[in-house]
This record gives sequence, C-alpha cells and structure tokens, in this order.
Amino acid sequence: MTLHPVPLGGPSLSGLRLKPFVVASPALSSHVRPALVLAERESRALQEAAQAQDVSRGGRFTSNAACIQVWDRPWDGPDGEPGAAVHLGSVDWSYDTPVRHYVTIYRAMVTSAGVAAGASTLSVLRAVMSLSGVDVDDTRITAPAPPTRDPFRRPA
Repeated sequence: MTLHPVPLGGPSLSGLRLKPFVVASPALSSHVRPALVLAERESRALQEAAQAQDVSRGGRFTSNAACIQVWDRPWDGPDGEPGAAVHLGSVDWSYDTPVRHYVTIYRAMVTSAGVAAGASTLSVLRAVMSLSGVDVDDTRITAPAPPTRDPFRRPA
C-alpha cells in the first residue's frame, strides 16, 4: 500500500448507507495528522479485508462507506445483532478528498466501552490499518483542537 500526499479539495460523498447496530456510545476521538491518504483502489482493498474479517464471519470488524469499526469479538446475538460483542471504536474517512479517486482517513475514535477495555485511538487505528499491512506511528494521532481560524473564510 502506498500513502500519497495530495492537495486539498474535491467533491463530497453522497448516498451514504449505515448498518444497524453500529452507532457508538459516547466516545473519544482523535484526529489523524497528517491525514492518511489512500488511493481509491487501496481503500477498496482495505474495505475488502475488513469485510473478509466481518463480525458475521467470525472477525472483529464492520465496514460501511464512511468507516471501519472494531469490535472485541464476533457478533453472537440473534438475527445478526451484536449480542455480547463490544464496540471498541472506528476509523473514519472521506472520499474524493483531497482530490478525486482518493480517500482521506482523518479520525480514529474509541468508545467509552473501548476505553474500559484498554483500547485507545492509536490501537483502533493500528487494528484497522493492519488489515492492509500499513504500520502507523503514534505521532499521527493528535487530540482534537479547533482551528485557529476558519480555513474556508477569507480574511476581512
């Protein structure tokens, strides 16, 4: 897998569809800085790896168009529900950013249940990125902080 620095810009994703039972409880999140930028084919490979290790197949991951979620175990509830499985966190991205045909991983999140289980934003990011063989160093994870100015507004 190759990571590419690219300039900002690009259209947003539409037609997002979420899976049931994947809404997290109160969570801690960290921004990934600099963001991890993947080519579209690499992001597809990452999602395919997550789907191969889906909670319904005995794995620890669920994936959708906007993120990959990490669970402590496969789902064991009736009708494909989580059952006793605990949602540890997720890694979020956006499509066509910074330019078309790229995906930007911008945030790692750990749920309060994940914190109680010893997970961190770094461990969640590592778990997801290890699906595609990408090693992540801890210098990429930063606490969320508002920008000093709105980058989309022109100075007065």
